[in-house]
Amino acid sequence: MSKCSVGSCGCSAVPQPSGESSPDALHAKLYRIDSADCPTDAALIRNNLEPLDGVTGLDPVQTGRTLDVSDRPHSPASVDAVLPAAGGSAQRIDVTGAPLRTTLTIAGMDCPTEEALIRNALAGMPGVAALDFNLMQRRLSVTHRPGALDAVLGALSAIGLEAKVETGDTENAVPPTKPAPKTHWWPMALAGITATLAEGVYWLNGGDHWTVLALALVSILSGGLATYKKGWIALRHRNLNINALMSIAVTGAMLIGHWPEAAMVMFLFTLAEMIEAKSLDRARNAIRGLLELAPDTATVRQGDGSWVTMPAKAVPLNAVVRVRPGERIALDGVVINGRSTVNQAPITGESLPVDKSEGDNVFAGTVNEAGSFEYKVTAEANHSTLARIIHAVESAQGSRAPTQRFVDQFARIYTPAVFAVALLVAIAPPLAFDGAWMDWIYKALVLLVIACPCALVISTPVTIVSGLAAAARKGILVKGGVYLEEGRKLATLALDKTGTITHGKPAQTDFMVLSGDANEAHILAGSLAARSDHPVSLAIARAAVEMGWVLREVADFAAIPGRGVRGGIDGHIYQLGNHRLVEELGLCSPEIEKTLDVLERQGKTAVLLADQTGVLAIFAVADTLRETSRQAIADLHSLGVKTLMLTGDNVHTAESIASAVGIDEARGNLLPEDKLSTVESLLTHRKGGKVGMVGDGINDAPALARADIGFAMGAAGTDTAIETADVALMDDDLRKIPTFVRLSRATAAVLTQNIVLALGVKAVFLMMTFTGDATMWMAVFADMGASLLVVFNGLRLLRK
Repeated sequence: MSKCSVGSCGCSAVPQPSGESSPDALHAKLYRIDSADCPTDAALIRNNLEPLDGVTGLDPVQTGRTLDVSDRPHSPASVDAVLPAAGGSAQRIDVTGAPLRTTLTIAGMDCPTEEALIRNALAGMPGVAALDFNLMQRRLSVTHRPGALDAVLGALSAIGLEAKVETGDTENAVPPTKPAPKTHWWPMALAGITATLAEGVYWLNGGDHWTVLALALVSILSGGLATYKKGWIALRHRNLNINALMSIAVTGAMLIGHWPEAAMVMFLFTLAEMIEAKSLDRARNAIRGLLELAPDTATVRQGDGSWVTMPAKAVPLNAVVRVRPGERIALDGVVINGRSTVNQAPITGESLPVDKSEGDNVFAGTVNEAGSFEYKVTAEANHSTLARIIHAVESAQGSRAPTQRFVDQFARIYTPAVFAVALLVAIAPPLAFDGAWMDWIYKALVLLVIACPCALVISTPVTIVSGLAAAARKGILVKGGVYLEEGRKLATLALDKTGTITHGKPAQTDFMVLSGDANEAHILAGSLAARSDHPVSLAIARAAVEMGWVLREVADFAAIPGRGVRGGIDGHIYQLGNHRLVEELGLCSPEIEKTLDVLERQGKTAVLLADQTGVLAIFAVADTLRETSRQAIADLHSLGVKTLMLTGDNVHTAESIASAVGIDEARGNLLPEDKLSTVESLLTHRKGGKVGMVGDGINDAPALARADIGFAMGAAGTDTAIETADVALMDDDLRKIPTFVRLSRATAAVLTQNIVLALGVKAVFLMMTFTGDATMWMAVFADMGASLLVVFNGLRLLRK
């Protein structure tokens, strides 16, 4: 299934077919499908609509729950008739002109309480097609018709939320990460002092006194006016959020004479809200910290050869930038002069610095440690690897993970249900059983305090965001909460060989001399191999140079297709080639055949040096294993993950490499389409768990896309891998996959702990309310305390 999205910021037109109206002209329709919020729903819609005659284009955007359909006006089957069966509740949106997508920053949008209020205010507004929330970054993306934005901003202002329209590049822009509004603590201090004094005077006086009422009113007015304002707005829009419930509860407590308790409840609630907002900022700061890695300025060479410090955002492509020791690199580029070591941990998660010289890539946000060098800029500031990482993590935050979708659906039922129970508790016992009105109204008010599932709802996004940020710090880019959650279920992992388990760069591994001097054989073979561009020949030439030998001139050089090369050195003719070449020259022997067979079974390519009389030496070349492959496979097995290697190499090589690193099974002689078929077979016959695929994101793209979780190796600096992989490993370290699985399991454990804690607190206080043991201040303390606990518990993942 293709993965589609609309621009993430600014205003952008959603493409639609154009042309004159004719019998064959395409019509564009826009639908809102509230139930389409995951890849499964999008796949179901595609399966039902793609077979329809006349339908030429589908673009489901699951984060915005919208669907663009291009069809012909007189199609035999009606999309409007089929779509409800495929996607649940589907509403046709009347959009005049191309729909726009505008992203708004809303400073007061901190939690699902505000999200629900905004949905109620905007969801049914004419011209509004879709709403896409990112609470962690306080951003709302609105798909709307031209001219509807002013009405949207007005509706937000009416519910007490001021919005600012974002501007800038809509593709891969560095996302804004606004700090939280400044908090004024003095009203809270006044509210706390007066609430405490009201409680003290009440107990010292043995009951209510005008001083108690005055102190309680001062406390409620100084600390709770904002809550009352939000609560009134919520009630006007028929929304029972925590502010509305708390306003009703505190007002009810005052009406039945519980003034000190009303003041203390409002103070505790407001204080907990402020602490919770500050705690959530820790998760936001994890992304803001990434953004601040790249310096704002760079030292750029001018046309006259001088060096000028200028803003990084103003540096053009192909400009030459100089970096001194200790400086952070401002932009992506390739080294053109100088050498140094660079700490790439912010991008790749590597613990040790990496040597850099001419031709090597460098990345924005990394730290130059030792030397000074110059590099040519290969990506502008808004399109650097660091910017794309931040953009991808932020986009992943906006998507709802499976647990979050369940919690949101549960919360929509839970709050009205508890409110209805509270209403019954207030009136049923006095009317039916002659209970005391004040006692049962008080119990109903206690129920209202714990009716909002704030702790439950906020626990999932903060946990998922913390997990995503923790992964990004380790050089693991996870493209959505769904993959972070499903990683713990990984049961089978298929791995490409070249560039994944091995370096993807052949190297000389063996040498044996059969006749003559060994040093001379190295020089002769290296001289011939240096004239060829074949990877195997280049490996032999590179080995000779690294050993310090001086290569000689080759006369009458000729390539022998499919066999090797030939040339004259110092008046003698030599051949360097494969087994077939030696056989055709009549120089093979049983001893040589036996040696070649051993090398081939080890997964190595044999190259023979011969003159006119016989074979002088045998070289073996192989794609060497990555140092981390064995440990990565062992770690995966310890986690219960079965491994399977897929390669285009012959079966002997595949089995040899698999055996060397401990892979369970190897399959060779596979084309890209064969790898895809293998992954599909694994998906079909699996007995449980998820199927993953690891590759370089190019030849393995079909298999990566088909797997439940696709892992792209070495994604740093690679646009395609970052944008298409489910999980992108920023360097070539396979050990990041078991790290990802462990992080996924830790995330799932924290999610479970938070849900159990939040629901457990609710259950305990529901029982305590009916037994008469719960008080309002105890309820608000427990409810908001649970919210803080689940937030702090979720933030633990940042330390993983």
